[in-house]
Amino acid sequence: MTLRLKFLAAAFLALLLACVPAHALIELKDDLGHTTRWTQAPKRIVTLLPSLTETVCALGACDALVGVDRYSNFPEQVKKLPKLGGLDDTQVETIVALRPDVVLLAPSSRVTDRLRNLGLTVVTLESRSYADVQRVLERLGQLLQISDAQAVWRRIEAQVDSAAKSMPAQARGTLVYYEIDRSPYAAGPVSFMGETMIRLGLKNIITPEMGPFPKISPEYVVRANPQLIMIGKRNADGLFERPGWSRIPAIREKRVCIFDSQQSDVLARPGPRMGEAAQIMAQCLREQFAAKP
Repeated sequence: MTLRLKFLAAAFLALLLACVPAHALIELKDDLGHTTRWTQAPKRIVTLLPSLTETVCALGACDALVGVDRYSNFPEQVKKLPKLGGLDDTQVETIVALRPDVVLLAPSSRVTDRLRNLGLTVVTLESRSYADVQRVLERLGQLLQISDAQAVWRRIEAQVDSAAKSMPAQARGTLVYYEIDRSPYAAGPVSFMGETMIRLGLKNIITPEMGPFPKISPEYVVRANPQLIMIGKRNADGLFERPGWSRIPAIREKRVCIFDSQQSDVLARPGPRMGEAAQIMAQCLREQFAAKP
């Protein structure tokens, strides 16, 4: 009788184990409030935002990518993937043909509803601040079932701290204008770019209430009188000849950080390379203040 009870108990336990799912159910709420449910990590991923592409790869899931937007160019292996257009010309039919388990994109994407109506699973995520980047890392870590997604965040923090410590004392408190587009649009202090500037001990000519990336007038920059300008090379043509700008200390003293296209990509993407972005900024400031004590 005892042997029979042991046999029945073992059989009952085996039955229970068979009913338990191999992976726990994960519920993921995205930035538009849409919830998706997962029992395993997606094996085929499309990303339509460079920062999301880089985050997926930083979390060790680059091999799961089957397509990316045209601007995703890092790390090197994503350059070989199908390019699926940009915000205005996303190649929906090609995305469907790739049979992704999930499409990762920004809330501003115009194809979210269309992709969902075609039966695809869509997760919208976007980062504008340091807190957003940490949150997106956590959510993608859940989706990809990464046990310590915050290891990437800790690396970012360590790199930013290192960049801040490398800043020359005379650079701290410098009043900076960071132009992200010659319209002009500026990086405000509540953006991830502006937060990096603050971490480096810099002051921003843009005020917090103006938002993360406000459009401003050239006259605003003249009135703000920045001591240093940061700008991408693609926007820097004619910078020193802009009307009225010769009175700006940064122009008069040629204190301008001009970033090449590769550096601009790093600086403009809120994701795993933000620590590298801080180091790029710090290096330029060290050079500027070493050359002009």
